[in-house]
Formats: sequence, C-alpha cells, structure tokens
Amino acid sequence: MSTDTDADADDESTSKCGASSSSESSTESSSSKCGGSSSNTDDSSSSKCGGSSSSSSSSSKCGASSSDDESNEQEVGATIDDFDAEPGQLIAVGLGPGHPEGMTERAKNALLEADHIVGYTTYIELIPDEITEQADDIYDTPMCGEVSRTEESIDRALAGNDVAIVGSGDPNVYALAGLALEILESKGATASMVDFEVVPGVPAAQSCAARLGAPLVNDTVSVSLSDHLVPMPEIESRLHSVASENFTITIYNPWSRKRRENFEKACEILLTHRDPDTPVGIVHGAGRDDEQVMITELGELEDLGESEIIDMTTTIVVGTEDTYVWDDRMVTPRGYETKYDY
Repeated sequence: MSTDTDADADDESTSKCGASSSSESSTESSSSKCGGSSSNTDDSSSSKCGGSSSSSSSSSKCGASSSDDESNEQEVGATIDDFDAEPGQLIAVGLGPGHPEGMTERAKNALLEADHIVGYTTYIELIPDEITEQADDIYDTPMCGEVSRTEESIDRALAGNDVAIVGSGDPNVYALAGLALEILESKGATASMVDFEVVPGVPAAQSCAARLGAPLVNDTVSVSLSDHLVPMPEIESRLHSVASENFTITIYNPWSRKRRENFEKACEILLTHRDPDTPVGIVHGAGRDDEQVMITELGELEDLGESEIIDMTTTIVVGTEDTYVWDDRMVTPRGYETKYDY
C-alpha cells in the first residue's frame, strides 16, 4: 500500500487553520479556523478551532480550496506570532499497512491521547472507531491535501491542542514527517515548541515483502515513480543506478491515470539491466479488504499495468539476480549458503 504523500499533489491550497487564501471576487474577511484570515463572499460558518470558516472558495482538483486564478503556489498563512495559546503537542503517527492488527500499540496510544486527528480521508477511515470516537475533532482532506492538512495540524497544535497527523506505513517513508518540520520552520516555530514526535509504523515495503516471502533480506532500495515532487528524468537516473547494482528494488506509486508512461519507462529501464525472468512481487492494498498478491517475472510486468492489481495502493518488489521463487515465495539469499553447509 502507499504512504501518505504518495497522493497526487496537483492542486494544493493553503491551510484552513490559520493560512490565508484570496479570491478576486472576495469582498469580506472572516476568521480562519485557528485565528488566521481568509476572504470570500459567502457567510462564514463555525470553525473546528473556535473561529469561523468560509465556504465560497472554489474546489481544486484535489478537493482543497483554491483562488479564482487557479494558482498552485503555496504560502504559509499564520505564523507563530498569530497564536497566543500555549502550544500543544504534534505527533506524526504511522498507521502501518492498513488494518488494526498492523498498528503498533504506541500508535494506538498516541491517537487515543490526541485531541485532534488530522489526515487523508482514506487513512482516517482505516483508524478503528473506538479511537476516532474519542477524539474531540477529526479533520480530513481528499487526495492531494498534503500541504493543507499538514499546516492545519500544525496550526491546531500552535492553538493549544494535542494533534496527531496520520499516514499509512511510516511517517518517514514518502510521508509527512519532513513536511511538518519544514512548515514549522517556515512559521518561525520550532519542533520542541510543539513537542514534535514521530511514531513509526510498518512501511509498505516491509508489509508487502512479508506477503511475498523473504525478498528483502539483503541490500534494498526504494524508488517512487511519482513525478509530482521529483522530476521524471531524475527518477529515471535513479532507476538506472540501482538497477545496474544487485539491489532488491521496492517501487512505490507505480501507476496512476497520469503516470502510465512513468511505469512503462521504469519497466524498460529495469529490463536493460536485469533478465526478463527476474522474479517480481506485486502487492495491491496490503492489509485491506481488496488485497491481492502476485509473483511474476520482470518481462511480464509492463503488461500488468493495464490490470487492476497495479495502482496507487500497489507496491512492487523487483528481485535481484540471486532472487528465486520457491513454493510461491520470493527468496533473496542473504549469503549464508557461501559460509555454511545446510
């Protein structure tokens, strides 16, 4: 399964919790959800942080609000100087593979102790009801709301709340831990000011490898095919580098409607360095109701891009020249066979 920032971030907007947004037709200003300001032409509604929010902003392609000129530029709204409260705590929590049994006890306890829980809508839905029901407030955004919901979580913490921002997998694997620290810095705040903490979760590479057998027991590398934050030429260069060495390669974000060519190019690059019969493991929706697991060969991978098994919730594990399939399990030798008789 994919992690939080795997979502396609085409049209991020500023946060509703202290950030400011503008519209060419705006004539009134109202308080934002955590004390910042936003402008619009409609009546304001009650906010989740005690202020008021607006409703006239147009929806972007990713569900967040945007200005009338459809600008994609991001600006930090409120800064540390806009908050009078004693800051609360901000915790980035990894949910793991997507089922309650895959969450660590530390993650569950952190969510139970949080006043507010913030996250991508799909990830919020993965949290057990007994946890979400005890929270004072749940704030979620659709796909592509990474920047807005991360700033929302920070502003809520600066307003005095204990906040957990969640993502699948681990917060440090293609996820929001780094973004949270960057936005804190841009606001003039510090990590210690909000007692920032990361609660790790099982990353997609590990949870998917567990479904495939033992493909990652030697040196491994992860590469994301999403080019929203990394240019595709740079991704291609990285693929050439790691494919030419004998790493097991875990591929995140392999396919979307906008990235068909990226997947096809990745398959082409892999085949220039590895044999077509190299074992490849595919795990769709690990730990979820629609989970699918397949072991195939590298030469067959590109054709599977047209199938339902490969999408944004899929993780692909490409074996090394030593990886083999035994009893429907991928096995990458660690090297014990060169030292011991067994």
